[in-house]
Amino acid sequence: MKIILGISGSIAAYKAAHLTRLWVKKGAEVQVLMTEAAAGFISPLTLSTLSKRPVFSDVSSESGWNNHVELGLWADAVVIAPASANTLAKLANGLCDNILSAVYLSARCPVFVAPAMDVDMWRHPATRENIRRLEQHGVRVIPVGHGELASGLVGDGRMAEPEEIAALVEKNLSHQQGAPRLSGKKAIVTAGPTFEPLDPVRFIGNHSSGKMGIALAEELAAEGAEVTLVLGPSVNRPDNPSIRVIPVMSAQQMYEACAGVFPASDIVVLAAAVADYRPKIFSETKIKKKEGELTLDLEKTVDIAATLGKEKRREQVFAGFALETNDELNNALKKLEKKNFDFIVLNSLQDAGAGFGHDTNKIAILQRDGARTDFPLKSKTEVARDIVGEIVRLANPKAG
Repeated sequence: MKIILGISGSIAAYKAAHLTRLWVKKGAEVQVLMTEAAAGFISPLTLSTLSKRPVFSDVSSESGWNNHVELGLWADAVVIAPASANTLAKLANGLCDNILSAVYLSARCPVFVAPAMDVDMWRHPATRENIRRLEQHGVRVIPVGHGELASGLVGDGRMAEPEEIAALVEKNLSHQQGAPRLSGKKAIVTAGPTFEPLDPVRFIGNHSSGKMGIALAEELAAEGAEVTLVLGPSVNRPDNPSIRVIPVMSAQQMYEACAGVFPASDIVVLAAAVADYRPKIFSETKIKKKEGELTLDLEKTVDIAATLGKEKRREQVFAGFALETNDELNNALKKLEKKNFDFIVLNSLQDAGAGFGHDTNKIAILQRDGARTDFPLKSKTEVARDIVGEIVRLANPKAG
């Protein structure tokens, strides 16, 4: 492996020495890049000695121009660890004022970032938005750890340990270098909410962003599947142009879109948050506020999963989600059986960082044979890879 290790200004920079050593011992070539701030936390001489290569901290030096374009083409992976809040902001917005951001913009290989900062910086809306944008650009965000921070506070924001980073990068590179495991397969993914209209301006809906379903569509496409994404009302869209997107609004429209492609599909993943009820009567004009209470009569929407589950062929992989608030396991197992899923992905609104609106998720995969696999809190991109790994195992046992 040829790895560019980018180090930005953070107390966690000391971990970069151990990370460099791990990769060198495995036979990797490691080229270290440092921001000016990083040199205040760890000596370039230390990293040069460990990597057996000169450390670059600017696009030019006494020996000449450090060609960021060539570096971006040379590498099998760019790993920025630690990635400070400042560096994340620069990468997310395409700012290019140091060698690290210049190489990032030139790289054609996978890019990984291991954030490191204090808990309030990590939770700040600006940082959350920068993380979201980086993930949309295909950057792999390595989950932060929870514990005591340099400030003395306890919370999220610790950089992942070197062993975790090395293992994750190695796993992703070996996965990418292999042949796509779902080539020739056709997949349907549902994502986002459904809006059930009450009148021309109001509806019954939910807070689903569609991020989890979109991440699944992206990962299935990366594995070679021909993907149709049936997407409810959401501002989010997949980046992969090969993904066919069918936009829908209501549960009925989502069902009709799925039913049209279901018979020819090999893989079906129902990740959308479909409304269970809709207004029984639609008002053609806006309902005006009046004295007293307003009573709505609701009727059930079509049960997409149960309806498709009855038509499921033995060779199809059929998976769904259960987002629960209480009695999570029992509710998910009942849904697994009732809908005829091959497996179900359980996540709970009781878990911090999971559920609607987050860029992260914490899941458990439940199998029909009773097996359960729990996963820690991860970015939705990483969660999608875990779920698709299970799909690969069922769709193509030899590839899994």
